[in-house]
Amino acid sequence: MADSKRQNAGGKAVATPNMVPSNMLSLESALVGVIGARIRFQTTHPSQPNIEGTLFTACPLTNLVAVAVLTSPTAPPVHHILPISSIQNFTLISTPPTSNSFASPPNTTPAIASVQTAALRARADAAVARLKEAASRKNKAVGKEAQDLFDGLSRTLPTRWDGNNIVVMDSVVVSAPYRGEDCRAGNGVPVHTLNRVRKVVDNERKRFADRERKVVVPAVPAVPAIPAVHTGPRKGG
Repeated sequence: MADSKRQNAGGKAVATPNMVPSNMLSLESALVGVIGARIRFQTTHPSQPNIEGTLFTACPLTNLVAVAVLTSPTAPPVHHILPISSIQNFTLISTPPTSNSFASPPNTTPAIASVQTAALRARADAAVARLKEAASRKNKAVGKEAQDLFDGLSRTLPTRWDGNNIVVMDSVVVSAPYRGEDCRAGNGVPVHTLNRVRKVVDNERKRFADRERKVVVPAVPAVPAIPAVHTGPRKGG
């Protein structure tokens, strides 16, 4: 048994036994066990000494309870928040409809849905394929002008790299220095296909030239020379 000591008037230690039974249920635990029950509270509040309603919830962490009180059959319930410390006693009018008296509340944790790994794998594979395709369209072995020409051709025609050569529609090869006259067609390719590719190449190179002419480098104004100031001979020196 746990004993506590106190000093009496004569200065002697007196053992005082703990009078609270070890098997007594606390008020917080009792309220948690009857959530949903019809209950009547007697409180220390002078304005509302008695409250009767359905116990909506009881929180041992905040030491608060919520009681749903019906004021009218058609109106929604009014919820009253009470500190547990203000409750003097309570009377259980009816037990919860789905649980026994002083029973633990049911587990309401939702079940975790299964993860569709096949769909996730398909999305990951598609993303990797897009990244590989974008990387295959960039050729680090050529200059910026050749890469810009490739990007311009690929906007309207199927285009891929074959080493440092640009292959258009799998039928026309554009080799360095990537001009219209550098286009050559394979065997059996119609002439109009070759001419079409040459026209697109020439138009792209013309667009590059026009873009470079529009870039004007601002001239830096010359700094005027600072004239020398003659102050004459110093006096006394």
